[in-house]
Amino acid sequence: MSESSESRSAYTVRLELVDEPGELLRALEPIADNGGNLLSIFHERGSLTPRGHIPVEVDLEATPERFETIVTALREAGVNVIRAGAERYGEELTVILVGDLVETDLSDTLSRVECASASVADVALSAPDGTDEPSNARLRLATQTGERERALATVRTVADEKNLHLVEPLSGGER
Repeated sequence: MSESSESRSAYTVRLELVDEPGELLRALEPIADNGGNLLSIFHERGSLTPRGHIPVEVDLEATPERFETIVTALREAGVNVIRAGAERYGEELTVILVGDLVETDLSDTLSRVECASASVADVALSAPDGTDEPSNARLRLATQTGERERALATVRTVADEKNLHLVEPLSGGER
């Protein structure tokens, strides 16, 4: 029984890979093994995610059932799936966190923010007096359309729990 081309859809999977030989191949095997048809691969080896990994975006074609199987297989293979599906981020916001960012585990902060219908698109950390003094980080967040306030609420919660000062974007004048 063959699948008709009408039942197949295009999907995007955003991954984070460790910079080691064979990691890209390891990430592509579950796609091929589960019937995914690769459309394109964008491997950003020159840039790093906030957690220090290489971002890879894979566009593929599959039936909805096979796509779910592919995502499950990627996760079971230990591949860090950041985003899976057709939905793209439609809004951005920038916030600034000030405080003991290194001492309160910046990686944990970024991971928790990323879980809330938002992706950390960019991080700039400034620690002029070293890691023993307060530092600041500018986070540029890409959010799903209509989820900007929810993402900002998550940042507020994390900042409160870690006793960090949050500089929020101005409301109103943004386009």
